[in-house]
Amino acid sequence: MKPLFSRQESSILAAIILVALVVIPCLNAFVAPGNPFHVSNFAISLYGKYLCYAVLALGVNLLWGYTGLLSLGQALFFSLGGYALGMHLMLMIGRLGQYQADIPDFMVFLEFPKRFPASGGLPPHWTPFRSFWFASAAVIAVPAAVALAFGYLAFRARIKGVYFSILSQALTYAATLMFFRNDFTFGGNNGLTDFKFILGYAINAPATKRWLYIASGVLLLGVYLLCRWLTSTKFGQIQRAIRDSENRVLFSGYATPDFKLFVFVLSAVICSLGGALFVPQVGIINPSEMSPEKSLEAVVWVAVGGRGSLVGPILGAIGVNALKSYATRAFAEQWLYLLGGLFIGATLFMPQGLVGLPAQFRAVLHRLRRSKSAPSDTVAVRGAADLPKA
Repeated sequence: MKPLFSRQESSILAAIILVALVVIPCLNAFVAPGNPFHVSNFAISLYGKYLCYAVLALGVNLLWGYTGLLSLGQALFFSLGGYALGMHLMLMIGRLGQYQADIPDFMVFLEFPKRFPASGGLPPHWTPFRSFWFASAAVIAVPAAVALAFGYLAFRARIKGVYFSILSQALTYAATLMFFRNDFTFGGNNGLTDFKFILGYAINAPATKRWLYIASGVLLLGVYLLCRWLTSTKFGQIQRAIRDSENRVLFSGYATPDFKLFVFVLSAVICSLGGALFVPQVGIINPSEMSPEKSLEAVVWVAVGGRGSLVGPILGAIGVNALKSYATRAFAEQWLYLLGGLFIGATLFMPQGLVGLPAQFRAVLHRLRRSKSAPSDTVAVRGAADLPKA
């Protein structure tokens, strides 16, 4: 059986893991704040957010880059995972909220005790989320159920191409409108925020932030290895065949709707796991995170990094979001133009994304070498033609 990684790839991956999961947390924990090598608590949370976005990008790429399904609704699954864990975190606040009540502050403000007097104002579907393990199971089960229902109807109806993209965007938009409603019991426009504890530990403590960052890195590594293994199997070959010519695969006897449905559900779960770890590090989840614009952003990350590869989406998600964080500080008024120019430039001049740049440079150098050698060859041919005939 062919190994997943060559020796060189294994060495590079081990070096990246060492730096990301060992060196950076140690620089945060054991280096004094005044030291230039110190990684601040804010930075460690920011890096964790980037890693969660990279998980989302891998989920989008598994669906779009390898199966050819451009979904504009993956941010919905990302947010559903965030809401599932966020509900548990809200219930762990206890009486430390502004109203010092047994229910979250927004429920007191919206007069939920009048709507749900039997439970003291807590909606019945919130009660099981007091358990961390139930919330963890919901992170997987809820997005998987939504993706299964939507995907089954869409793929059985042979909806594909731009129509699938529009339909997934419509699903996301409808969900966003529902979550914006105050009577939907999920915090309305403000969403869920002001978290205090996770698994009994203070969520803003430096040690907790480090472990959340490490968990995000481990999740990204696990998703990367899963995608690497899946795309190297026969299933991965069928994925790419569906992307390139679904009709040929269908005529070969494969049930392409089943393959697409499996990948769609798997992608939804991957995105949801990223959203679950995103919430405690950022400290808030609201309906704006599931808006269609967020799904479009994730597609852009994949396109900039390199669709159809596994390293590309990670580079795109981390690179674009790091640039966005820098540009919003350094160019407060012009940063949108900067990012817009980057996206247009990537589309026009980097069709294979960042991972395709080395091949593009090699092709340019090859053409330059050929153009330099072409005049001398032409002169030699002309000189031979001018020789007198015997």
